[in-house]
Amino acid sequence: MKDIVIPGRTIRRELFILLGCLLAAILVNVYAVVHFQRPVVEVVTQVGFTVCVALAIYLALWVVRLLVLLVASLYKRARKSIVK
Repeated sequence: MKDIVIPGRTIRRELFILLGCLLAAILVNVYAVVHFQRPVVEVVTQVGFTVCVALAIYLALWVVRLLVLLVASLYKRARKSIVK
């Protein structure tokens, strides 16, 4: 059985994307607390929900990235067959 090697660059890229999703979820949480005039302590107490929202955003981005990759590969394949 072959070993799967994931380059460090790929791992860093995915971690930065996940960190961006977490930051976006935290900003949405802070906005909601300010907008609905709730106590600031809710920013900390809702961390579990914030992480779940961040994972949902990451999953949605993953699906979009997969669709873009699929369309790009289909385009490349179609372009290659036209050139022949």
